[in-house]
Amino acid sequence: MAFDGITIANIRKELDQALTGGRITKIAQPEADELLITVKNNRDQHRLLLSASASLPLAYLTEQNKQSPMTAPNFCMLLRKHIGSGKILSVVQPGLERILIFTIEHRNELGDLCCKKLIVEIMGKHSNIIFCTEDDKILDAIKHVSLNMSSVREVLPGRDYFIPRTQEKEDPLEITEERFYQTVFTRPCTTAKAIYTTLTGFSPLMAEELCYRASIDGGLPTGACGETARLHLYHTFSRMIEDVKNGDFYPSILYRGREPFEFASLPLTQYKDCEAVPFSSVSLLLETYYSDKSRITRIRQKSTDLRKIVATALERNVKKLTLQKKQQHDTEKKDKYRIYGELLNAYGYSLETGATELSAVNYYTGEPVTVPLDPTLSPSENARKYFDRYGKLKRTAEALETQIAETEADVAHLESISTALDIALEENDLTQIREELSEYGYIKRKGPTGKKKTKTSSVPLHYVSSDGFDMYVGKNNYQNEELSFKFASGSDWWFHAKGMPGSHVIVKSNGQELPDTTFEEAGRLAAFYSKGRQAPKVEIDYTLKKNLRKPGGAKPGFVVYYTNYSLMAEPDISGIRESC
Repeated sequence: MAFDGITIANIRKELDQALTGGRITKIAQPEADELLITVKNNRDQHRLLLSASASLPLAYLTEQNKQSPMTAPNFCMLLRKHIGSGKILSVVQPGLERILIFTIEHRNELGDLCCKKLIVEIMGKHSNIIFCTEDDKILDAIKHVSLNMSSVREVLPGRDYFIPRTQEKEDPLEITEERFYQTVFTRPCTTAKAIYTTLTGFSPLMAEELCYRASIDGGLPTGACGETARLHLYHTFSRMIEDVKNGDFYPSILYRGREPFEFASLPLTQYKDCEAVPFSSVSLLLETYYSDKSRITRIRQKSTDLRKIVATALERNVKKLTLQKKQQHDTEKKDKYRIYGELLNAYGYSLETGATELSAVNYYTGEPVTVPLDPTLSPSENARKYFDRYGKLKRTAEALETQIAETEADVAHLESISTALDIALEENDLTQIREELSEYGYIKRKGPTGKKKTKTSSVPLHYVSSDGFDMYVGKNNYQNEELSFKFASGSDWWFHAKGMPGSHVIVKSNGQELPDTTFEEAGRLAAFYSKGRQAPKVEIDYTLKKNLRKPGGAKPGFVVYYTNYSLMAEPDISGIRESC
């Protein structure tokens, strides 16, 4: 995440345009470290969210309202008293610091015009919202900081406000070319680190982006950069800062599949494998990004218990399969005992009483064989002993063949559920997976047995190819089953990652011949929504739906086919349009 000085500059520009000249109509403090300020500017009304949360400090415009406590906190009451109907004169950012300063005009108790400052510091765990007089005297803060908590600066009523300078960094908006070379290239570290530890407002992400634009490896030591590389880096830096000064921002979120990966207010060119989704507003970007992140985190937390159940069952079945295959390997010597018995029946008559072995020729291979004997038994009894051993191993081998097939099916089934948990994006997806685990005995079903399955609104993913063909992706085994055997018609195309768990992808052909581009995009979907999504390329099998068969008693989502084509696809779905 690049919530750095450049992103703050983008927010400042947006807030200045929307709020400057507007009047504050409502101030609420829904959380202990959060303010929600309503501002009316001409006919427009805006809600400004300011959060000093240590884990997620934010400042942006939002359409969402929040429930306020019955009794307003003291800080909120103080703001209402002083600036409850104040006019916002300006929103400024000192340099590229992660600070926003709202200058607010209001009338005091005598009716005279005066100004106050509401300062928002977005600095991770040190974030704060500070209310000051025009001459920077602190009136109060949403978080009080005493000398016991910080030796750098007290944030208490009556103290002077100043920006803490714990690190001597240069202002990128004012730095000269000579000073840039002196500060950045004298640091004994990598070039990217030298940038973000030297220049205010640059995050590691934007430092790497700057190096990438300048065609320099960000991990290269500063001392290894030649004169040409240094010059190129400075000119690239100058162009980036010029965009910031001019307010030429292009807020966008980078997605890997459906998961937000990064965001920035300037284009991120270093991530070629991600899809950049542009936003007209940085406020909308922040709201969308953190909403999506929160949803995905929440789903992953809620799936923790299911993941443990699947992992435990999978580990148990893998151990069982290993033991069964070892036992199967031990039964491979059964034919040796059968041959021993046959040779004893054929040549045992010539043995002397008490003989310990029989030397004979294996009439199947022509090779000499030595058969160990129990001297206390007769040749026929020794033969019967070997035939009994052969019969026991044969029965074991036949039983193991069935057991191994069942265990391998269980392992494949559990691996497919594990992959479905990685794909799950909504609580309804987890409900279907939980139902499947209950149906196959991995989870004890709650309530009376025989109860009907709970209906969920979880549906397969729907994409549209570049050529306009509908492509559907199952998110779990139930949806795969539904797509392949109930939804798809015989002339539709079916795609799946070869030899690994993954989603079934159905392309509706509508009786038409599919273009090569659609085949390639469907293959990319099948690769991405599979266990091989981290691999550079995945082999994909595809065939007409009419070639699919489901064996009797097979688990949901399991199919067999004997006629298919194959292609290699990258697990990259950027550029494939998802249908609303």
